[in-house]
Amino acid sequence: MSPEKPTERRLAPQLELDKPIYTLGVASEMLDAHPRTLMVYEQLEMVKPQRTATNRRRYSPRDVMKLQAIQKLTRKHGVNLAGARYILSLLKELYEHNIDPPPRFRDVDVSLLRV
Repeated sequence: MSPEKPTERRLAPQLELDKPIYTLGVASEMLDAHPRTLMVYEQLEMVKPQRTATNRRRYSPRDVMKLQAIQKLTRKHGVNLAGARYILSLLKELYEHNIDPPPRFRDVDVSLLRV
């Protein structure tokens, strides 16, 4: 009998959260939002997509997750953009201190966001 080799677990390749891969059009389709809406979020400094050498926007998966959180706050919870910015920062602070968020906002995941 030959000794058994330790089993190797195959893990799905990790998606690099900060890799700028989505164009403005693709990100807007993913979020079901008008491209101009994403440009407004950028203008308000809620998200800052990276730029290519030809100055085109590229959104990372982390940017898209933040935009989804903003949309959840504005669409589902009826919060304006200033409120969304404030709530995201408070939720992130609660997360960093291992404090549960209020029940109303438990559906907003800020664990991987940079606020």
